[in-house]
Amino acid sequence: VSVCLSLLLPSSCSGPNRPNPVAPGAADAQIYSKPSWEELRTMDVAIGLTSCFLCFLLPWGWVLSHLENYKKWE
Repeated sequence: VSVCLSLLLPSSCSGPNRPNPVAPGAADAQIYSKPSWEELRTMDVAIGLTSCFLCFLLPWGWVLSHLENYKKWE
């Protein structure tokens, strides 16, 4: 039972003698990123947009275009 509680509530079950798992000063750390090593090519953008269209827009378009058929009771 104590293992389950320590997984769910680590701050309350850690006790006074355990060290804080967050390093001191971690909240003050600055986050930054570098520019990408290579630029996105036109083909990369085309593949990305095509896959987004096929995965997200095409199924919803099918459902919306056949909505009247789905409303009928058969």
